[in-house]
Amino acid sequence: MKTDTYFIGKVVIVTGASSGIGLASARLLGSLGASVVMAARSYDRLLELAPSVAPPERVLCVRCDVSSEEDCRRLIESCIDRFSKIDILVNNAGLSMRAMFNDLDLKVIHRLMDVNFWGTVNCTKYALPYLLESRGQLVGVISIAGYSALPARSGYSSSKYAVRGFLDTIRIEHMKDGLGVLVFAPGYTSSNVRNAALTADGSSQGDTPLDEGKLMSAETCALHLAKGLARRRSVVTLTALGKFTVLAHNLFPRLTDRLTYKFIAREKDSPFK
Repeated sequence: MKTDTYFIGKVVIVTGASSGIGLASARLLGSLGASVVMAARSYDRLLELAPSVAPPERVLCVRCDVSSEEDCRRLIESCIDRFSKIDILVNNAGLSMRAMFNDLDLKVIHRLMDVNFWGTVNCTKYALPYLLESRGQLVGVISIAGYSALPARSGYSSSKYAVRGFLDTIRIEHMKDGLGVLVFAPGYTSSNVRNAALTADGSSQGDTPLDEGKLMSAETCALHLAKGLARRRSVVTLTALGKFTVLAHNLFPRLTDRLTYKFIAREKDSPFK
């Protein structure tokens, strides 16, 4: 099916829709004819952005902290009350971190698991009956770090590995039900995720250690997501470096560990050298 017609008439929920990949995906899918439910913690921000996503009759903003099971339940109920169905759930809301585990307050890992892993589980639990009814698609936006661990990102990598395992399990459980499950793994993408990343004590990092201008744009990432959905792919892994990392991790894990260490050590203000 062609990407430019596939989404017409579909109802899509995007979590973490107030910025980055989530916002770019909401805008793209809305421009392709989907009705879009935008979910994020900042309701006022969503209302400001909604006109850029779709006409009023095709967009709904819902305040949702995905770490709250009750918020996720209300998100799904709000979508059904407004649009009567769900065709696609994009679990995009996420949080990162940057600190050595030895220095880390454990509340940081708990927070990352609550948002990245449990947020995906919470939303999926309440959306799944409707996705099965529509023979729709479930998406988890993970990371290359969900295939090959990144040092100083223990909580981030762990949560993304967990999301991948969860989604793979759901896919197998419903392989005869017509449910599409997409594990979507971008490489480094320009967004505010690194600015908001948590440090060892749980405070926000503030400054990104990377040159964001040299990274894949959120809009390009969203286009890959739309193409993967239109083709009902099970796995999409982005960037040449990302694909190489996944392959190398499977074939030469110890070498990949050493190369990853050197790569991350070159970051600005790296926690280790």
